[in-house]
Amino acid sequence: MTDIRLSFKEMCAKFDVTPRTLRYYEYIELLAPEKEGRARFYGPREVARMKLILRGRRFGFSLEEIRQWLLIYGKKGERPQLQAWLDLADRQLQALDQQRAELETSIADLRALRETAVEEMGKLPDA
Repeated sequence: MTDIRLSFKEMCAKFDVTPRTLRYYEYIELLAPEKEGRARFYGPREVARMKLILRGRRFGFSLEEIRQWLLIYGKKGERPQLQAWLDLADRQLQALDQQRAELETSIADLRALRETAVEEMGKLPDA
């Protein structure tokens, strides 16, 4: 993997992101590709960072939180940085647990309402 250099187009395809998204991540300094003229090339470091960015988005982190996560990732192993990551992860886990509880309540409410509608339909004469 040390010799990997992906073009802009290859990077978009590999991670299934739009060119606009990739340019934006570069603009906000989440990614720093090598530049040769107008061409951009993404090496192993940028590929790894992109994996972390997408994982962070999947976990529901904001781009600023991901930026902090990447700073920690770049200097892993130091206790304060790992503690910062744990705090960030704990906050997000709490938020996701709350979202799951709200979603489970909504699903239960919708199923109950649907069942009521089915029962009411059963009471109606056939048309």
